[in-house]
Amino acid sequence: MEISAEQLELVNERIHDLEKADSFYGKKLEEAGIHEVHSADDFKKLPFSEKKDLRDAYPLGLMTAPEEKIVRIHSSSGTTGKPVIIPYTQKDVDDWATMFARCYEVAGVTNKDRVQITPGYGLWTAGIGFQAGCEKLGAMAIPMGPGNTNKQIDMMIALNSTVLCATSSYALLLAEEVEKRGLEDQVHLKKGLIGSERWSDKMRNKIKAILGIELYDIYGLTEIYGPGIGISCKEESGMHYWDDYIYLEIINSKTGETLPDGEWGEIVITTLKKEGAPLIRYRTHDISRIIPEPCSCGLKYPRIDIIQGRTDDMMKIHGVNVFPAQIEEILGEFDETTSEYQIRISHLDGKDTMRLYIEAVSGKVDFEGLGLKVAEKVKSRIGFTPIVKVVENGLLPRSTKKTKRVIDERFE
Repeated sequence: MEISAEQLELVNERIHDLEKADSFYGKKLEEAGIHEVHSADDFKKLPFSEKKDLRDAYPLGLMTAPEEKIVRIHSSSGTTGKPVIIPYTQKDVDDWATMFARCYEVAGVTNKDRVQITPGYGLWTAGIGFQAGCEKLGAMAIPMGPGNTNKQIDMMIALNSTVLCATSSYALLLAEEVEKRGLEDQVHLKKGLIGSERWSDKMRNKIKAILGIELYDIYGLTEIYGPGIGISCKEESGMHYWDDYIYLEIINSKTGETLPDGEWGEIVITTLKKEGAPLIRYRTHDISRIIPEPCSCGLKYPRIDIIQGRTDDMMKIHGVNVFPAQIEEILGEFDETTSEYQIRISHLDGKDTMRLYIEAVSGKVDFEGLGLKVAEKVKSRIGFTPIVKVVENGLLPRSTKKTKRVIDERFE
């Protein structure tokens, strides 16, 4: 989807701001000899920005607006390297709330709903983003934050919460607890807005079945406001994103070439209106594609497909490239397994070994036979044989935030 004249005008405004602030990207533009863009071809000549650029700008090197206009900072939830600190102006905060309210509206949430918000608050963007959008819409926010599952369920029942906002991992944990306690009839949830990590169809179907709710994928990242820059609709066919606030392109992650609509690649985002820390051609490492066809839901906003993973999710085992999404797809073909799994990679006796832990849906399953069948399927589909260990349902760790599914012991 080529950039429009209106979007180019907004990009030029951001370019001028970045140059004036003498930011890292302003320096990149100076080196490239670019001070304005007037066409799609011009735009494609703009240099990319990367997470490393943002880390190198620590602590406030990304601040593009005057400090007296900065009203808030947020920070990425990454655990490696220096944190990325993103400054926000009041306009940024208001724009983000507007986008998030739009997400709630697409999901059919109204000012009569009661919205239980379980993602974390503080430097992380999730909790406060869900809350700001909820309040902008006029719905009742229940700002629980993560954890304390007993209290979550008590409040959910006492307040008749109708909307659940959560990571997919915590939505699953809550659903399993509700089922375990036989409280399905006391929970009045109607919808779930789920984000922060990719999740399998099997996990989605289990949450739906237990809680009896419509589920919506919400998209975003701290560097680009936070969650709320896109959401799936009732058609469950990709996620609409707000192209009046961001310009999104898909590139070949190896060559940097912009790919045609419909082709899978890495999402690159340019913020069109952000003041505190605008980003141009920011490489997200998320893998998706632009869906070229209009959506039958009638929304005018363009769509990307559901995130398939990240370019840095890839594991190399026995010379074979493996993505967690491939394992999820294989497990989705077995009725005897739950959605949960854990991959451990180690280097033993001069060779790499992948151990795949999976859960059986019940103790009646033939654990040994199931393990052999899954191992054979991985071998035929991906090209090597893992060591598969089948464990009881619920034995693998659940999380109130994001579940760590891949543990690479080769680098520990």
